[in-house]
Amino acid sequence: MKFLQEKLKKRNIIKNMYFFLMLALSTNNAKSISATFTDTAPVIDGYIEEIWQITDTVYDFVQYMPYENKKILEQTVVYLLYDKNNLYIAFRCHTNNRRPVAHLMGGEDWVCLYLDTFNNKTTAYFFRVTASGIQEDGIILDDGRQFDFSWDGVWYSAVRCYDDRYEVEIKIPFKSIRYDKKVSEWGANFKRFIPINQETDFWVLPSQREGLRVSKFGVLTGINPKSSGHYLEFYPEGIFRYENYYGVNKKFLPQISLNLKWDLTSQSAINTTIHPDFAQIESDPYTLNLSQYPIYLMENRPFFVEGSDIFKMANFDDRAGFYQPLEIFYSRSVGKSLNDRPVPIIGGLKFTSKATRWNTGFLGVLTDSLETEPEKWFSVVRIKRSIFENSALGLLLSGMHRNETQYNYTLGTDFAYRFRTSQLLFQSAVSDYQGKVGLAFTGGFKGYIGNFLTKMGFQTIDDSFDVREIGYVPWIGRKSISITSGPYREFASGFIQNLFCGLGIQYGKEPGVMDWSKVLNVEFSGYFRNNWTLDIKTKYGSVYQTVANYNTKDIDLWLWGTNSKTYDVSLGIWYNYGYNYLRNCLGYQGSEYLWCAYYLFSRFSLIIESNTWVEWDNKKVIIAITPVVTPRIEFRISKDAKFSVFNEFVFTTPGTDFGKTEYLTNRFGFLFSYNFKPKSWLYIALNDYRVQDETDRLTLKNQVGAIKAKYLIYF
Repeated sequence: MKFLQEKLKKRNIIKNMYFFLMLALSTNNAKSISATFTDTAPVIDGYIEEIWQITDTVYDFVQYMPYENKKILEQTVVYLLYDKNNLYIAFRCHTNNRRPVAHLMGGEDWVCLYLDTFNNKTTAYFFRVTASGIQEDGIILDDGRQFDFSWDGVWYSAVRCYDDRYEVEIKIPFKSIRYDKKVSEWGANFKRFIPINQETDFWVLPSQREGLRVSKFGVLTGINPKSSGHYLEFYPEGIFRYENYYGVNKKFLPQISLNLKWDLTSQSAINTTIHPDFAQIESDPYTLNLSQYPIYLMENRPFFVEGSDIFKMANFDDRAGFYQPLEIFYSRSVGKSLNDRPVPIIGGLKFTSKATRWNTGFLGVLTDSLETEPEKWFSVVRIKRSIFENSALGLLLSGMHRNETQYNYTLGTDFAYRFRTSQLLFQSAVSDYQGKVGLAFTGGFKGYIGNFLTKMGFQTIDDSFDVREIGYVPWIGRKSISITSGPYREFASGFIQNLFCGLGIQYGKEPGVMDWSKVLNVEFSGYFRNNWTLDIKTKYGSVYQTVANYNTKDIDLWLWGTNSKTYDVSLGIWYNYGYNYLRNCLGYQGSEYLWCAYYLFSRFSLIIESNTWVEWDNKKVIIAITPVVTPRIEFRISKDAKFSVFNEFVFTTPGTDFGKTEYLTNRFGFLFSYNFKPKSWLYIALNDYRVQDETDRLTLKNQVGAIKAKYLIYF
């Protein structure tokens, strides 16, 4: 009897162990692929030869768009190899009864590789290759909530198209990417786009509600790179520059610019630049500013955009709206324009280091004097620590220094907590502008509770907070809080993919005003399976400002869509009753924005961009109409060479008297670019800007032309 009891006890133990083992296996369902080492490197020519057959493969792709988790239309197989110096990936993409679409202007078949080389579940590289051979790369930030396209890596690819498939081979030198040598498992995912039915497939499927998330990647095991450190990139740039300001100051300026990047280890690098030239960058587009705040300008200069992910604070997606970050380092403050002339940069130094948990960076730039602008030193220090798997805590110090009495410093912290489908952000900062000290705080939340989407934001900024020399926080003295919530519905089938309808309220208090503004808002957004999206936002409520008190009425509509191969369209309409700071009066304001790209054939596209502002007085009488129209032609000579030509026309009409329409400004631009080898470019650029003078004629304000060659030498 005792023996029987012992036998039953052991059987129960084994049974329980089996149960817990099956439970563990069922919950640990992350996909994985093993990296296979080879002594024989594959030839990168777009043909998957026999060497690839020794590798581990993945083929179980799942449909992401337009129908989540449904059967895929066409099969995809991915192979993965590595040797001492390189990582190799191959895609075999089958096509059913069709030849792959290779279209240089877009709308073609393509594949994409994602690599989380630190396995920090927050950031990742991506490498995209189209059927026509065009490469695109960048970095994913904040667990997929932001994308940085400024990173430019040295990697190679080749594509071959057949009647029933296309094959892509990719070679990524380990020296080109950052990784932690102590980490033997990387996060990985693979993506494929099929243009004939606008289908997107993933190896590890994200949810449509969340979007792509680094923390949900599959696992790449067995990776063990042998090469690291002492990787030197040297960029000598030869520039022949022509300048003509106001038609009287003509200069022909041959110039040498030097750029150096040195990878100290597989995790850290130093970048330097001496006398950089940004002549190939287009001028900023014309914008009629009717608000009390300065216009925010995008950064296009290579030294500042490359590696900028280190210095960025956590954010929501680009169209968040409810959250306004404290941008205490605004790179457009460095080398800003004076009378359309950029302040020269003498030199810059950048150090960045990435690890599984720690990211650190330093940026220093010395600018030269120009007109009333003296010589200045700008610097930024960034430290960020990953916590709770894919959350982060960071610190950023930025400053401008001229002498002991002329300076501007700011110290800020940011905290991002990410859980399930939600994210909570908080920022704080203290500024010191020539002895005047101020504080600022901002925060936000976006997340799903059941089938409800909730967005919240708050902000409080001291009257003495001042980052005018180094940042972009113009809302001095303002306090605000907002919350919007409503049902979010996803549809597994049918024309509609998802819908959101939210109701919210915003409270705000301007400096010098006793009363709080109270504004109700309603939001509606819908995404449709024909690749069109509609957003509508309306506001109504009482606003109290130092200049006036009034009841605001606001409607904002955005519509954009694509059929991928033929056109892309984005249309926005905004109408508001509020204070016009340009005219110093209450009135109605409206604007229209249109961006439309039409792909006439494989190499050629016609792009039309227009923006029209209409201003009414308080009696609803039109006082001015200001249209801006910018046609652009783009032509791809090959996958590596293209040119574009644009002309920006700016007019203004007093009231509705179109017979008195004036031609305010004209801006012409031309850019030819040829990427003849990785990170090596030839640019030919021209920008011509003319304004109306007192005789109503367009006269030259500035004209800049350049021929620039940038050549990569690396060791």
